[in-house]
Amino acid sequence: MPNPPAPQPRSVMAADGVAIATYEFGDPDASTVLLVHGFASSGLGNWNLTGWVRDLLRAGRHVIAIDQRGHGASDKPHDPASYTMQILADDVLAVLDTFLLDEVQYVGYSLGARVGWKAAREYPERITTAVLGGIPDGDPLTRFQLDEARRFIAGGIAPDDRLTATYLQMAAGIPNNDLAALVSLVEGMRDGEQPTVDNAPSQPLLFATGSDDRIIEKSRALCAASPDGTFFEIPDRNHFNAPTSREFRAAAVAFLEAHPSDQ
Repeated sequence: MPNPPAPQPRSVMAADGVAIATYEFGDPDASTVLLVHGFASSGLGNWNLTGWVRDLLRAGRHVIAIDQRGHGASDKPHDPASYTMQILADDVLAVLDTFLLDEVQYVGYSLGARVGWKAAREYPERITTAVLGGIPDGDPLTRFQLDEARRFIAGGIAPDDRLTATYLQMAAGIPNNDLAALVSLVEGMRDGEQPTVDNAPSQPLLFATGSDDRIIEKSRALCAASPDGTFFEIPDRNHFNAPTSREFRAAAVAFLEAHPSDQ
């Protein structure tokens, strides 16, 4: 079964007027899985091109992937105040309300997993279970140098900090990315609520992190602190290539099938 053709995005209006692009696949009467991508990625790039949508459709699911604000075909405000964790979680709620979805299963990676952690805590009656890939405790971008990033955007001066340079290079290589919006996202999420061992959601959660990802022990710690957490180590994957793992997809689909929702 090949990857399904990418549909045209459908815009959902967030509470603050930002348009969130969504992509719908499969039978709307089937149970729904909501897919939320990582930093500097997109709904189609993170989930459709890598086989996730195909495998979920094969499992009989209705799938909605979103472009988070600042990404893909969604609006890209440059005000850091537009990118708090609460706002990103509320964008998820706006999508569920627009599609008239009472309950969904949630799959997020990296930034999408952090948003899923928050959304699952805020809206436990709407998110029945979640797969959280590549999620550490705290904010993994605290080392990101905002001043160096803005100098690069304004004048092409390469950042001295390796992490900052790596993320900017990755983001610049993806079509339609707006580097200024992504840097504003990093700034907006600073000092806000982050995943910790003290604020775990109560739903069944599958944590999945690559064996070569430096955050793996922090991910394990979050899993251990969760009331109903399961951990899957993605073999031979780092943080950036874990979403392409066939083993990760299979483990996630099996977990979702073991914890069905009513929607």
